[in-house]
Amino acid sequence: MPRDPLIALVGKPSSGKSTTLNSLTDTTAKVGNFPFTTIDPNRAIGYLHIPCACSRPALPSNQPPAPGEPPPLQKRCRPNHGACMSGTRSVPIELLDVAGLVPGAHQGKGLGNKFLDDLRHADALIHVVDVSGTTDAEGKATRGYDPSVDIVWLRSEIVSWVLRNLMTKWGGVKRRHIAVKASAVETLQGQFSGYGATKAIVIRTLDRVNTKLPLQEWDDAMVERVVNAFVDTKFPTVLALNKIDHPDADKNVAKIARMEKAAADRLVLCSAISEVFLRRLAKQGYIRYQPGGEFVETREDLVAAGERDGGGLKELDDKLRTRIENLRDLVLFRFGSTGVNQVLSRAAEMLGLVPVFPVRNIATFGSGEAGTGAESRAAVFRDCVLVRKGSTVGDVYRKVMGDAPLAFVETVGGVRVGEEDEVGVGRNDILSFKVGRA
Repeated sequence: MPRDPLIALVGKPSSGKSTTLNSLTDTTAKVGNFPFTTIDPNRAIGYLHIPCACSRPALPSNQPPAPGEPPPLQKRCRPNHGACMSGTRSVPIELLDVAGLVPGAHQGKGLGNKFLDDLRHADALIHVVDVSGTTDAEGKATRGYDPSVDIVWLRSEIVSWVLRNLMTKWGGVKRRHIAVKASAVETLQGQFSGYGATKAIVIRTLDRVNTKLPLQEWDDAMVERVVNAFVDTKFPTVLALNKIDHPDADKNVAKIARMEKAAADRLVLCSAISEVFLRRLAKQGYIRYQPGGEFVETREDLVAAGERDGGGLKELDDKLRTRIENLRDLVLFRFGSTGVNQVLSRAAEMLGLVPVFPVRNIATFGSGEAGTGAESRAAVFRDCVLVRKGSTVGDVYRKVMGDAPLAFVETVGGVRVGEEDEVGVGRNDILSFKVGRA
């Protein structure tokens, strides 16, 4: 059965990785402004925000109901995992917070070999970059540090780690390659399998290199080119430019944007500490705030809007009121949000993840068998799974149902689809599986 994607958060100590993890999940990782606060990797469930199938106006059940008929799907959407708010669904996805890396990690500095080894099975990386310039390369407090340097050396550490592992046995690899008359894809897949590399990843890696030179004739420079291409293919990386509310952030962001001009789509501006702060206030009943949203509403705001009881929110003291106003000015009004949801969404885009909604009853989109009455009013779209772009209906079936025999599959309108049909957003992404002999 295909495993779920794993996204790892990386960066130097004190860059805000654990705070970013907290802002994306319901967990509370240890945070602090000193190196190696995180020693063992923290695994947690984050929530990817996507448009839910329940909000699609084209679905028959979303048309205005007749008297006595069930309400639209959006009002009945209650996921088994995550949540759905106003048609925006929070889909669980696994995250890994790796302890801070420092220059020389591939040589073991700062327990670097252990930390790098934790990345082996990650499908994508979120590199949390402290754009305030208040922490040096080892995470120690400073002022005026250039964070663009971190982007260069951290990638270099990952490349050096993979390259060092490969070069220690390269002579034997070439001899075996010649002896068994293997293809370059077969040989490299064997060497990169420890990083979770598939045949498709190795093929894409060689396409990036674009060489016709036989593997046994590769020199050290060519091997390094291949490893660089492999790292870029196996570990697509989002740059989460964190701490954007700091006064020195703007100039550092501008420099990084110039440096990453060819790959600007992987840059996301964020303030993880702001998101954590707002979520905490919302849970405590001081503000109304949708995680990752653009607006914050206080009791005063709601009273001014006509809600006499202020939405039941608590009164703010002067200190909290000032902090919220500053956060609005420095983050929400300037950037549209705290950016943390966009960080995870960008990683999902790089992986080409497609949400698919398995349902039991294709007529009602519920979890019960076909019928009328109370069943037709039951909760809809209880489940959602994430699969890679290019996945087929059969791939989804095996991910959801395992090895159970498949009779047939239906999509919206009771239309039957084949196992080899591809899934995509709005295409074969609402599926009802019928188990048994066809």
